[in-house]
Amino acid sequence: MAELILFNKPFQVLSQFTDDGAAGGDSPRATLADYLRIPGVYPAGRLDYDSEGLLLLTSEGALQHRIASPALKMPKTYWVQVEGEISDYALKRLAEGVELKDGLTRPAKATRMSAPAIWPRIPPVRHRDTVPTSWLELIITEGKNRQVRRMTAAAGFPTLRLIRYRIGDWTLEGLKSGEYRKVTVNLPASPNTKSRPGRAGPGARTRRTRKP
Repeated sequence: MAELILFNKPFQVLSQFTDDGAAGGDSPRATLADYLRIPGVYPAGRLDYDSEGLLLLTSEGALQHRIASPALKMPKTYWVQVEGEISDYALKRLAEGVELKDGLTRPAKATRMSAPAIWPRIPPVRHRDTVPTSWLELIITEGKNRQVRRMTAAAGFPTLRLIRYRIGDWTLEGLKSGEYRKVTVNLPASPNTKSRPGRAGPGARTRRTRKP
């Protein structure tokens, strides 16, 4: 068994515990240390500074690898607010793959969705009366740098707000921005063992929820 932290990362928070880029008179940016007081855990993967949503942390290297390894293609679900009313053609392009500077993206699932009932972003997304916005759900199985933003821009609909809702079987359900909870999960069995392999899925029970 291993412990996994499900954290709802706020907007403009680094997905690390220190701001390595702070220098001189620059004000340090918010980090995980401002929200989590749990020693020995590290993010399994990353989430951009200007993105929000689910970030998983653990102290178990095998579990980190299972979650973050590109080879294992764990699906990630994003809720994306874009500029403009997204078209069927753009959704088709996103689903089939978009050509970016570092190559063609893998096939994805892209569907229109209603605006989710979620926490307000601080600061709020820029609003313009003459430009509508819309939401889509995008499920991808890779992690190119700033991939979702680049995909929607290439399809003609710049991203305004980006929230990661799900990684594998774990979701943000019940977590406000800045909150986390702990779950226990089964680690995959070692290849050298004869017992039936376990599966790194959702915990059998939630231990507790903490606010920052």
